[in-house]
Amino acid sequence: MIDLHCHLLPGIDDGAADLAASLAMARAAVADGIRIVACTPHIYPGLYENTAAGIRAATRRLAQVLREHDIDLSLVWGADIHLVPGLLSLLRDGSVPTLNDSRYFLLEPPHHVAPPRFEESVFELMTAGYLPVITHPERLSWIETHYEVMQRLVRRGAWMQVTAGSLAGRFGRRPRYWGERMLSEGLVHLLATDSHGVSPRPPHLAEGRELAARRIGEAQATLLVRDRPRAVLMNLPPSAVPAPLIPARGESAWKRMQEMLPWR
Repeated sequence: MIDLHCHLLPGIDDGAADLAASLAMARAAVADGIRIVACTPHIYPGLYENTAAGIRAATRRLAQVLREHDIDLSLVWGADIHLVPGLLSLLRDGSVPTLNDSRYFLLEPPHHVAPPRFEESVFELMTAGYLPVITHPERLSWIETHYEVMQRLVRRGAWMQVTAGSLAGRFGRRPRYWGERMLSEGLVHLLATDSHGVSPRPPHLAEGRELAARRIGEAQATLLVRDRPRAVLMNLPPSAVPAPLIPARGESAWKRMQEMLPWR
């Protein structure tokens, strides 16, 4: 399996606090069946002032330490990039990294407030040749009132990445519901850990993959954690891998379920 979203680098954001934590996370990832991890610290001006050069250097240093400790985990770089003004210019001049220097990059929307002109911003990035992978949409507090935005973005070619722990209920009922619904409606391209440590957000991907397989089938679940992530790392066009499929159950069952939600 390939995990394209992990805060594994020590001491540069709210992920691994130090090298010991990074090593513990790496060992946990290998034990879970993960073979490649993208190191994706936050880039958030004013809070996490990480740069592409610094992330690459930190990833190379950690990869060397993993080899010295005989931990069989390959590392690539990227970032969990917050949506900020001027992001396109930062991508173009190389200040912020894409995933393994590909056309794909992790785009993190604000958690609690729907950003103005969100769709327009994503389309602008896509028109410039980049492919935004929107991270953990199921965990956004505003997805309930803006779900059609996510549907339109996918139809226009953006990718969605759901956190594995959401499907297991680790972030509560709402993220689980929206993660499952997005899977069932064919809106999810990638599954990742978004791990920040060995506890309480460990690098566990296998559990999420199994839960996804129960809902969308083994073949589609494998695409989430192996084939599409590999295509990202190889910088293949999205047309090179199958698009998410909508299972035969369709959308009507989800509409009925939504009517029964406890927060409605």
